[in-house]
Amino acid sequence: MAEVLLFHHALGLGPGTIDFAQELRTAGHIVHTPDLFQGRTFDSIGKGMAYVESVGFDTITERGVLAAEQLPQALVYAGFSLGVLPAQKLAQTRPGARGALFFYSCVPASFFGPWPALVPVQIHGAAHDPYFVDDGDLEAARELAAQAQAGELFLYPGDQHYFADGSLASYDPDSAALLTQRVLEFLSKL
Repeated sequence: MAEVLLFHHALGLGPGTIDFAQELRTAGHIVHTPDLFQGRTFDSIGKGMAYVESVGFDTITERGVLAAEQLPQALVYAGFSLGVLPAQKLAQTRPGARGALFFYSCVPASFFGPWPALVPVQIHGAAHDPYFVDDGDLEAARELAAQAQAGELFLYPGDQHYFADGSLASYDPDSAALLTQRVLEFLSKL
């Protein structure tokens, strides 16, 4: 059993994130899903990112860091897209991380210092997702996976950013099922 701190994407804490967290709970894991947007949800990435820009990326990231303060240090940090920012920061800077799961996004490890080599990481993204590929996340993911002793990068077919969110039109059930299987295998090894 693992304890996971899971951060939502730019649409807010919606049913897709909640359902994914429940799948992990059903498998026996403890999952925390803080709301970085304080109750706000959005119907497009553009609107969600406009909110983030209005309050600041640092503020959103720090809300994630504050959510971790109430929890034990032995956590797996996970994030969907925007949620990767606090997850990655915590995995790299908070002692005791057991692992990291990054979905649809990754920033260069240098944003937060060196990657702790003993912290295993999985990174999942669509092979033709313009947010993941064109914005540099794929390159950052390759570098980060190479820095970890147990680093894995999984690319899925398609170009949809939120392909594993069952509440959205971008949902790809086959890729989502494979992503979930890989995540559960990762968590079972910790």
